[in-house]
Amino acid sequence: MTTTSTAYSAARTTARLDALVASVREAVGRGLPPDLTAYLVGERLAPHLGADDLLTAEQQESDPTCYRQHLLHAERDGSFSIVALVWLPGQETSVHDHVSWCTTGVHVGEERERRYRLVPAGEHTDARLVATEDVVNPQGAVCGFAPPGDIHRVWNACTDLAISLHIYGADISRIGSSVRRVYALPADR
Repeated sequence: MTTTSTAYSAARTTARLDALVASVREAVGRGLPPDLTAYLVGERLAPHLGADDLLTAEQQESDPTCYRQHLLHAERDGSFSIVALVWLPGQETSVHDHVSWCTTGVHVGEERERRYRLVPAGEHTDARLVATEDVVNPQGAVCGFAPPGDIHRVWNACTDLAISLHIYGADISRIGSSVRRVYALPADR
């Protein structure tokens, strides 16, 4: 199983990150269904991706043993969190799903993603995962999703550092992770 290095210290902020937080707060505050909220948050995130003044140097630090998670903001009411994931080449997640809606955007580099569908156990078959799509997310790409149906694995297939921002509809500082479940089931590819 892949482990994650997590930095939960009180992070310095930037004016651009503050503007992103305010914009996300407005979108989340509309109280729309999770899939629409993820879409609206993606619209707010996209203009900030790739901007040199979004993250501090500390918020871009990697870990040589596993991808690193930097908590950038957790809303006081628990309605959303913003996290930067920093990936060195070859670092990856386990196959997992999430506790809430999620919007991701690639800030630096490129991420690969494999999405899955769960096939439940039948009378004579075991449960398994079926890969449904492979996606390349280049710098600037944004995607959003809401459970159920959000099973995937993400990795840095580049030769350089990759950084992505993840905005979750949950308080990651309180619950510790956006991952609801890790899947150790057979997959068809």
